[in-house]
Amino acid sequence: MNDALLKLPEAEMKKWAEHIAMICLSDDFRQLRDELEGLYRAADIEQAHLAAFSDALFAFLAEKAAKSEQ
Repeated sequence: MNDALLKLPEAEMKKWAEHIAMICLSDDFRQLRDELEGLYRAADIEQAHLAAFSDALFAFLAEKAAKSEQ
């Protein structure tokens, strides 16, 4: 894990934790995660469930970052 994330002020870490929780509980996130997991399993990717979760979360966070730069 990146130690820089652990050095954020507590309020900032709480904000990110809440944001990530909202992403992970959303229907859009679940749909993307499930779709990716199906594709990864079909491609015989090791730990498909973990890779799908990670990639889906990254996609949502990258989308938020791109929107905030506009």
